[in-house]
Parts: sequence; C-alpha cells; structure tokens
Amino acid sequence: MDGSLLLTLASEYGRWASLGVSLMLHPNQFTVNDVWIAFRLNDAAIVTERDGDFDCIALMDAASCCILGMEMYSARAKGPSAQESRSLLQKGHGREGKLPQKLFVAEGQVADALCQEAARLTIEVVAVPEDELLEFIGEARDGFKERFGRTQ
Repeated sequence: MDGSLLLTLASEYGRWASLGVSLMLHPNQFTVNDVWIAFRLNDAAIVTERDGDFDCIALMDAASCCILGMEMYSARAKGPSAQESRSLLQKGHGREGKLPQKLFVAEGQVADALCQEAARLTIEVVAVPEDELLEFIGEARDGFKERFGRTQ
C-alpha cells in the first residue's frame, strides 16, 4: 500500500470513528515518519521522594513502533507544558530529520499543549481511542512498567 493512501486512511480515521466504525490499526499500514503516536507511557504516577510524582509521555513512530522521545512532567499537571511538548516534538524531529504529517493521540491522555504545539508545526492531530493503539504501544508500556512501574 502506498504512503499517500495510508495518509488518506489516517485522515479519514476521525470521520469513520465518529460514525461508530472501528478501523483496526496496525504498524504495517504506515510508512516510517508519516504518522507519530503520542501516549502516556506509565499507568500510575512515578513516585519520587525528592521531586514529587511524575507521568511520562512518549512519542512513537507508527510504522516502526520506535520510541522517538519521552518527557517527564508533574503528575499534578494535566499533561506536559508547552515547553515540554515542544521538546518532545523536537526530539522526534531530531531523530527522524522531519516532522510527520499526522499525530495520533490517545484519547484522554494527551493534554492540549501537545496538540496545540503539533498544530503550530502544521501536524494534523487525530484523537484515537487508546484500545485501538495497543498494537503499537502495548509492548512499550509493558517494558516501562517492568522497569519503573507499579499498577494503580
């Protein structure tokens, strides 16, 4: 499947989802660096004695499932700040050398600041139900939980 068709499918995702149609997303439907995914990596706050509790947001390439970057932010915040969001997107850009055309965000996990920063960079933001991203993000979350985590 060529990249332009895949991007068309990604563009239509929101419209189809609003009609109640579920599209099964899979990494083989994408081309490297055309679509990135932003999601919360941890399922419970990372507790530190000195600096308080933190959450971690990750940026992943949809085709390769490669983590492009991560940002830690205060668990008391609704999400990463504008500066943290900018830093996360810059990490992805620095690693890949270009920005994607689309950014899938896990519904309810990614704050407005990241979406606004992506839009400022002319990246189309598409909200996707978390369960439809598990094929992509599940292994990364499991590894993070194994290393740092606890469950809620």
